[in-house]
Amino acid sequence: MKRYILSLTIIMAMLLPRQLMAQEVTPRIPDEDDILRQTLSTTSPYYYTNLMLQYRLGTEPLGDDGYYYLYYGFVYQEEYRPFAKNEALDLMLDIMAGIDPELPTVGQLEALIERGIEAMEIDPFNPKVLNMLAYAYGALGDKRREELYFNHLNGILRAIESTGTGLTEKSPWHILMFSHAYDVVASKGYMYNEGRIISRSVEFVPLTRKAHDKTKGFYFDYSRVYRNKPDDVTFKRERTWQFNNLKPREYK
Repeated sequence: MKRYILSLTIIMAMLLPRQLMAQEVTPRIPDEDDILRQTLSTTSPYYYTNLMLQYRLGTEPLGDDGYYYLYYGFVYQEEYRPFAKNEALDLMLDIMAGIDPELPTVGQLEALIERGIEAMEIDPFNPKVLNMLAYAYGALGDKRREELYFNHLNGILRAIESTGTGLTEKSPWHILMFSHAYDVVASKGYMYNEGRIISRSVEFVPLTRKAHDKTKGFYFDYSRVYRNKPDDVTFKRERTWQFNNLKPREYK
């Protein structure tokens, strides 16, 4: 099966994950009591410390349940700071803006990886970061780590998309960072406009043009972000990652 990675935009040619998502019948709305119970218990297969260790080291496949508990369990970790400035991510985007995706230098790729590891300390599940790390490792010929971060990328996207249809306010996709909403939309190959907050827990990200099935945009539940908002912080939008109309880079 062919895999495609866009160096600055996620795209959706992992056909198997999309087929699996299409077969989902009932959205898995995050159950906070269940997530707490599973991630805090040392006897649970989803004990958070062990999950995060597996995620970072790539010692064994996490599976869809693993990514689900890892992503939503992050809310209950001290490290979850949805409004912390991620300077390393900004540096990654600056590096990518200067890279020829077909002829990157070793120095550029190594700098991208170094900044990516730093960026994951702030947002370990940022799809942009995971995508760029997969690209950098692949370009350096490190197929194991390329595969690791590519699997992480798709696992996180599947976890988010498992929580709703994204098509109505009553069935939104649940996110931990505002930027993740844009990344999910980008993963489907859509261009988007600035999101609009339509309630205390849901925002709508409109597409620049209707999809072929008449979809105008997607709904996202940002309530976890809101619960962790410092009193002196106002909502801001992060930098997009749509640069230079870069074409997909193909990996076999």
